[in-house]
Amino acid sequence: MKTFDGFVEFVREQGVVGLAVGFILGGSVSKMVTSIVNDILNPIIGAFLGAAGDLRSASFMLGSTKIAWGSFLGTCIDFVVICMVAYFGVKFLHLDRLDKKKEK
Repeated sequence: MKTFDGFVEFVREQGVVGLAVGFILGGSVSKMVTSIVNDILNPIIGAFLGAAGDLRSASFMLGSTKIAWGSFLGTCIDFVVICMVAYFGVKFLHLDRLDKKKEK
């Protein structure tokens, strides 16, 4: 079992667990978060901002160019919510304790 112990030590020292957790959470949670933002948060925010209930459709014309500020804001909200889910997921599951800190 010495080989397995060496592998576990490598994973802990290199922070592979944190990288794997971030990758898995980012991939598996993104559709759910996008749905929450698109179907719940954006319509509510859009209603308050006067975007007819759909934030992503909010835009203005600058000459002949359409500036889709609502789409950009919706993408920013997606990003913030995904970051929060990843952070609190790692803290709740105590996955931050798996990585061994490197000694200098």
